[in-house]
Amino acid sequence: MACPTAWAGESDHDRARRAVEDGRILPLREILTRAETAYPGQLIEAELEDDHGKLIYEIKLLTKDGRLMKLIYDAASGEVLKVRQRDRP
Repeated sequence: MACPTAWAGESDHDRARRAVEDGRILPLREILTRAETAYPGQLIEAELEDDHGKLIYEIKLLTKDGRLMKLIYDAASGEVLKVRQRDRP
């Protein structure tokens, strides 16, 4: 996650927690619930990232039918911004 000057010296975990507490982003649990409802499967990775000044959640999961999904959510609104999938080899 890129580090704005105001966040210098804080860990990623502390920055994320503060953003949730300040109401700037939704909690990861809420985003994961949305992702699991739309794409049932196993969570592989979840990251909070700064995408050109906009906080996003990047979720990677393996669906029950074997597809690898990469989901990008707006961290503030919870809106799905992008869905990419890779079928089984």
